[in-house]
Amino acid sequence: MESGLFLRGLAIGFLLAAPVGPVGILCIRRALSNGRYAAFIAGLGAAFADTFYGAVAGLGLTVVSTFLVSHAAILRLVGGLFLLILGAHTYRHKTCNLPQQPTRGPGLLRDFIATFLITLTNPGTILGAMGVFAAVGALDNRSQAGSGILILGVFGGSTLWWLILSAGASAVRSRFSPRWLDRLNHASGVVLIVFGVGILGSLIVHRFG
Repeated sequence: MESGLFLRGLAIGFLLAAPVGPVGILCIRRALSNGRYAAFIAGLGAAFADTFYGAVAGLGLTVVSTFLVSHAAILRLVGGLFLLILGAHTYRHKTCNLPQQPTRGPGLLRDFIATFLITLTNPGTILGAMGVFAAVGALDNRSQAGSGILILGVFGGSTLWWLILSAGASAVRSRFSPRWLDRLNHASGVVLIVFGVGILGSLIVHRFG
């Protein structure tokens, strides 16, 4: 029974993390620039946010989920602006050479916080979590112990995805020269800005549409 709940949570976490969005772009860029370890730490920020939303859906915390959905516009505004700033910073970043040692300290913490905030300020994540929970038949588990095992599985599944993505991207790192990394920074910056504009644009359409 417990192993079955954990496997369900594992599937939920993996499905929540797998769609490639702004966090995936950042993770791939970090893997190519600084290696697998830095990319994995960046992905962990999203894993913690996925787990938070998974806990909200799995524990049936309707007060929290209602609050998040009712304040979706504010969350989208914050998330959209954050992506615009992050995209501009990424676009301007210059790569002098390929670091021989992984990023440490403040750099890792900054990436962790960035991916955590990007995921947390996306109200669609809570809706996605509830949908995935329902799809795998996990919403009927309301016991404290069962919910805890389920949530632990969500964290494990999301973490597994970021481990796979960071390892895969870092495997081809040696093929990228500093010039190509600069181009990657430009492309990543543009994609992040596009995501930010899309989020802010959806707010305008919803408000005046």
